[in-house]
Amino acid sequence: MVKSKKDLKNLPLRNGVGVVLLNQDNKIFVAKRIDNPSNYWQMPQGGIDPGENSHQAAIRELFEETSIKSVSLIKEVDGYTTYDLPERLLGIIWKGKFKGQKQKWFIMKFLGKDSEININTENPEFLDWKWINPDSLTKNVVDFKMDVYKIIETEVKKVLTS
Repeated sequence: MVKSKKDLKNLPLRNGVGVVLLNQDNKIFVAKRIDNPSNYWQMPQGGIDPGENSHQAAIRELFEETSIKSVSLIKEVDGYTTYDLPERLLGIIWKGKFKGQKQKWFIMKFLGKDSEININTENPEFLDWKWINPDSLTKNVVDFKMDVYKIIETEVKKVLTS
């Protein structure tokens, strides 16, 4: 049965996590999604599996998407961020079960070398990656995540100036 637009807007939010990964130069890891190869870049993020807490989910998602293990936690960002999917993606993303995400974010330090990073994982999500300056975070993000990235950009600046 096809859901109406009203039904889709009443779907729940997916519980998720996001990782701001800072390298030794305090640049942020971003990657370009395979399913949206436009000039949009995002940080590692994903859902929370049953039995996981949000920190465990963040570590798992980071590894699944980038192969990165060498990290230390700098800060768990207070509260949650949320975003809703645009109408064109409602009923498509996440098998149509959610209207958007409620995310817990973590700021982490990358302790390894760039050679540890491998986006050609078992189930790849990214086709390219790079390190960017923190003030560039919102310059190439998909529109529906803009408010989340503005909040995260502010949180990163607080960490870097403290």
